[in-house]
Amino acid sequence: MISAAQLALSQIISPPFRGVLWKSVGLTLALLAALWIIIQAVILQFLVLPFGWMETAFSVASGFGLLVGMAFLIAPVTTLFAGLFLDDVAAIVESENYPGDPAGTPMPIVAGMVIAIKFFGVVILANMVALPLVLLLGFGVLIFFGANGYLLGREYFQMAALRFHDARTVKALRLKHGGRIFLAGLMIAGFLAIPFVNLLTPLFATALMVHIHKRIEARESRSDGLFAAA
Repeated sequence: MISAAQLALSQIISPPFRGVLWKSVGLTLALLAALWIIIQAVILQFLVLPFGWMETAFSVASGFGLLVGMAFLIAPVTTLFAGLFLDDVAAIVESENYPGDPAGTPMPIVAGMVIAIKFFGVVILANMVALPLVLLLGFGVLIFFGANGYLLGREYFQMAALRFHDARTVKALRLKHGGRIFLAGLMIAGFLAIPFVNLLTPLFATALMVHIHKRIEARESRSDGLFAAA
């Protein structure tokens, strides 16, 4: 697990990743900025205060509050772009580290975006539930990390594994190796908690889950597992 994370970290800053890196970071920042501008404009449009200085003070306070809120939106926003860049990242990792294995089959663009949008909605919902617990409960951070670890691990593994297997096989692998996938998801959630670095989450998470999937696949092939049974 640690070695897979180290491999993923070393690869996301390597030359083959740089084109994908700049596109991913640029789109993430652009969407977050657009959301901030739209929400701020809506608040100011419908808010009526009796004094100008009160409106100015509220505008500054709400702007700061929205910046804090944007930090929590990085998780779902990065997942939204995972469907766009997953195949590019996965193909680089597979060719560099597993050149003797068959190449994965890229997901159709529409299917990839449907999965990414579904993933985006689930992560948004989970964070809406977890965020109040972070603010109100002493152990809320554990709930926040646990929820994101489970969701991020599950969905990134699924997207990486679907390049090689059908949905039924992917589900069986996920259930059988749920502990390993959850731990990998916690690593992704920890990466996501680092300011600015978390903009690279789709690259790190995808590379990590390609390595995790390949190791699970190798274990299944060696043992009397799902592939042997097939």
